[in-house]
Amino acid sequence: MPASAAYEPAGTSYVRRRRSRFTVRQWAVRHSRFLETLYRLFAGALLRLHPVWKAIGYGRVEKPMVPIERGLKSFMFDCRMCGQCILSSTGMACPMNCPKGLRNGPCGGVRADGHCEIEPEMPCVWVEAWKGSRTMVRGDLINVVQEPVDHSLRGTSSWLRVTSQAAAEREAADKP
Repeated sequence: MPASAAYEPAGTSYVRRRRSRFTVRQWAVRHSRFLETLYRLFAGALLRLHPVWKAIGYGRVEKPMVPIERGLKSFMFDCRMCGQCILSSTGMACPMNCPKGLRNGPCGGVRADGHCEIEPEMPCVWVEAWKGSRTMVRGDLINVVQEPVDHSLRGTSSWLRVTSQAAAEREAADKP
């Protein structure tokens, strides 16, 4: 068996695991402004449905919503379903695709060609995020420091979480 030039954790090779998905991820970054607009419209629709979600119960709605969200976001962004999606502030590049799991910018190991130090064939997620954020209307959100990932939310719907939080904020603002 030939020796690999670089350390490669079992089953995580960029070539095998990500090449086909990376093509779609690159498209998403290149079209981040369009996707940002689409997301705002979708988020608005989910928020208008808040009374329905609340009546049914967010816990019940989450069960069928998670597979839909996982399927769509997995295809488009190679989503890891962290439950705390920040695509709208990272140029439509999912930071959870960073082999180091960095959530607030690139590590010190970004190669001169903009590729990852861990997976040299893969462009750095944060270099891509910066490119995507520069075309977005609210692209400066990439500069907002994110809180650490709450791993207890893994596998849950960030769409429903954002909707319930936005509805709660709206209701709080409407109270005198």
